[in-house]
Amino acid sequence: MKIVSLNIRGFGKEGAFGWVKNLCWVEKPDILVLQETKNKEVDDCWVGNLWWSQDFGFAQKSTVGYSGGLMTIWDTNSFLVEHSKGSEDFIAVQGKWKQSQSETIIVNVYGPHDDAGKIRMWDSLNNVMKDVVSSWVLCGDFNEVRDENERFNSIYIPSRANRFNDFITSNGLIEIPLGGRKFTRVCDNGVKLSKLDRFLVSENFLTLWEDLSALVMERKFSDHCPIILRDRVIDFRPKPFKLFNEWLKDEAAMQVIKEAWNSEIQGGRKDCIFRNKLKNVKNALRNWNNSTTNNLDQEIKFLKARVDEWEDLAEKRQLNEEERTLWMNTRKDWLNKERSKANMLRQKARVKWILEGDENSSYFYEIIRRKYNKNNIRGLMINGLWNENPTDIKQAVFDHYQKLFSTQ
Repeated sequence: MKIVSLNIRGFGKEGAFGWVKNLCWVEKPDILVLQETKNKEVDDCWVGNLWWSQDFGFAQKSTVGYSGGLMTIWDTNSFLVEHSKGSEDFIAVQGKWKQSQSETIIVNVYGPHDDAGKIRMWDSLNNVMKDVVSSWVLCGDFNEVRDENERFNSIYIPSRANRFNDFITSNGLIEIPLGGRKFTRVCDNGVKLSKLDRFLVSENFLTLWEDLSALVMERKFSDHCPIILRDRVIDFRPKPFKLFNEWLKDEAAMQVIKEAWNSEIQGGRKDCIFRNKLKNVKNALRNWNNSTTNNLDQEIKFLKARVDEWEDLAEKRQLNEEERTLWMNTRKDWLNKERSKANMLRQKARVKWILEGDENSSYFYEIIRRKYNKNNIRGLMINGLWNENPTDIKQAVFDHYQKLFSTQ
């Protein structure tokens, strides 16, 4: 999955069309959203000359006078659009990803410069998103920042940023961190810099594409940089081992720990023996967890089905004492496993269990996805260039700390 967004600042500028065309052919995006096209209505021939394949669809909003203009282009082999809706400040296209048949609404945004226009846009977007159950991606040039660190040598207005942040929070949106450059817009004289372009996604979009990363690309014939959103797995090899408190209540887990700890270690210094014992316990627990966790959801599903069967039977006839005991024990086992699963999710999410309750596991899933999205390393600036190679990233981190802690 790839979505590219760019404020082109007018296709009439020499070299602009070729730049976007080359960007399409290199990246081959599933969806391209363009702002400030400064175009009147264009036809299939014009879009086909720009796009990287012959299979495409598009929605557009022509300019108002000599400014503005929006266009969204999609690859019909990967995203099937059902309908689109235009507004003064955005285009929303609703469709399904062909691979998963999951619905997503892509909103191409070009924010107004004036305060009244910004308020109008937030209200319009709120009305569009209200009560619509779907996964959302809002992208483009919002012409607004979220805090003062997103501006350099330009005026920061807190009230505008607060309205933007309130819109994001009230609609449950999450910003995908941008790798590469800090700012996405550089004014013509190079004095003022701002982060105006971004990707905002809903929680359920993260469930469709869990390994999302976004990158600020090279700027050329516009004062804005293209930005790209994609699902890309970067493998940093084995993940750190995590011990769940719930395991300590499990007799099977405790038996695994005892057997691994008591396994014979051949020779060596005492500290090496101790280290190897811990390693044995870790490996044994990891293998045990992989085998049990995969079955936990199935066990919960099976036990709940058995409880439903007993309750259906109890409505039809009176159960004897043995049947009632089996019913209650099955129900107890089901709830215990549900509680164990929720406990592990809570610990993984690293949140306090106060108001959420035992059964609200979706809340913890959302927190885990948020933390993963925020903390996951998707790349690093190395020698002034964005690098996504895990080997290079690990070496750069090693070199940094080696230099930091080396003796002079």
